[in-house]
Amino acid sequence: MNKTALIYCEGNFGTMDGKTANGLIRSSGNYTIAGVIDSTKTGEDTGQCLENKTNGIPFFTSLENAFELLEHVPDQFIFGMAPSAGLLKSHEREVVLKAMERGMDITNPLHEFFTDDSEFRQQAAKYGVQMTDVRKPPEKKDMHLFSGRILDIKTPIVAVLGTDSAVGKRTTSVLLEEALENAGLKVAFIATGQTGLIQGKKYGTAIDAIPSQFMTGEIENQVLRAHDELQPDIMIVEGQGALSHPAYISSCGIIRGSRPGSVIIQHPPKRENLGDFSYMPMPSLESEMELIESFSCAKVTAISINHENMTASEVQNTITDYEKRYDMPTTDVLQFGCGKLVRTIFDTYPQLENKRSAVSVN
Repeated sequence: MNKTALIYCEGNFGTMDGKTANGLIRSSGNYTIAGVIDSTKTGEDTGQCLENKTNGIPFFTSLENAFELLEHVPDQFIFGMAPSAGLLKSHEREVVLKAMERGMDITNPLHEFFTDDSEFRQQAAKYGVQMTDVRKPPEKKDMHLFSGRILDIKTPIVAVLGTDSAVGKRTTSVLLEEALENAGLKVAFIATGQTGLIQGKKYGTAIDAIPSQFMTGEIENQVLRAHDELQPDIMIVEGQGALSHPAYISSCGIIRGSRPGSVIIQHPPKRENLGDFSYMPMPSLESEMELIESFSCAKVTAISINHENMTASEVQNTITDYEKRYDMPTTDVLQFGCGKLVRTIFDTYPQLENKRSAVSVN
């Protein structure tokens, strides 16, 4: 049975900084989610709050409130926020320490490593709990430099990149993985961020915690592992940030390390400024596609939009406009599924046709 987990996301569920919690509510992987701590959403349903689909997972006002209402103390406490600073606030430390007191193992997605913190180590030892720092990189002696073996991989590799951070690249990647599996393909998912790893993806690394010298090699190594161990029909590589983003270089390492043959681009049409950098305007979809294609030598083959701040009619009109303007399939996977993306992949890689199951793709 999956372990039960309680997610801490005070004041941030459904926002950019709450993307780890958001992702786990959509797809929890190794865990059965018992609830989310966010006092600003008390009385609501997490699924209804996130995407208007009731899932029965409640919000709690506090850790104490969760213990009062839950029949059992969950196995795992997951810190469900990923702010750009990546550091723990003082009042959040107290919540983590209290979770340890109740015997909960701790999953930490931040750049601040709990296993390096003497107070946390003492508390964990006292109450017999385990701490996992998802973003903690391997020792340098265990990291990989680029080997060039990726150049010999013939398996189709599709990267899901975007025009900003927190625009839905991982969500689209996860849904696309499921859709391709339903179409009969053996799919390898390469996670590149903390949420995908917490969800239980077998292959991947939190690339933004890897020293730049090893970024390309670490991504290449995960692709090679997936290729050698799974022998997949196709590989889906989750993007991070944006290639044009002035503050992040993750996309560079992902592209260089995985060498995708095609790209699906994720874009929020109504977002005017970069999420964590409000003084920076969003790049245009055209400029990002041009940059990706020139940097990667891969073709952008489809567009997936993030419908934040958009009405239903705006979503539909944007899809129609983009398909006409860019002459490529466009969809909103949360509203309409991945059918267009799957068809595009089969069109791009016709050798996959003999792998297709009898299941129709809508």
